[in-house]
Amino acid sequence: MTDMYKQSKQYNFKNIMYWCIACLLFSIVVVSCAQKHKSKRESPPAEAKQIIGSTNLTIRYGQPSVKGRTIGVNLEPMPDKVWRAGANEATVFEVDKDVLVEGKLLPKGKYSFYILQQGGRSWNLIFNKAWNQWGTEYDQAKDVFRVPVRGSKPAEFSEKLVYKISPDGVVSLLWGDKQIDFQVQEKK
Repeated sequence: MTDMYKQSKQYNFKNIMYWCIACLLFSIVVVSCAQKHKSKRESPPAEAKQIIGSTNLTIRYGQPSVKGRTIGVNLEPMPDKVWRAGANEATVFEVDKDVLVEGKLLPKGKYSFYILQQGGRSWNLIFNKAWNQWGTEYDQAKDVFRVPVRGSKPAEFSEKLVYKISPDGVVSLLWGDKQIDFQVQEKK
């Protein structure tokens, strides 16, 4: 009877292990199938890169589309509300050397980039230390600085949010009927 008991116990252990492994593999398959690749998002990831002097500037952002909505009414940015300047994760502004943004020192590194619209054409650019996060998790206490800039109307409507960086350091955000330009220079 002890041999039968040992065999029964051994069988139960193997059976339990088999089911545990099967459940684990099933869970892995379900989770991997459920996660969308970032490029398949409605607001896919985009990147703008430029070398300014000898400084590499990179902006990584989610690229939303207007889709017939009205910016400031049912689409961000909303007046007097901090906007992640993109979609999904926080927009990341990265420089590999110290730079001046509209004359203010921004040390080399990665930053989240937000914008605050005040009134019609007045905008505040916000550089924040917490760059690796979801875009709506803004914490003002982690701001490096804010700098005011003026907005304008672009030459043509931009259905998708686009960042452009010229070789002389003019960064342009184009989004619907909005354009925000600001200057980035190497610190000498």
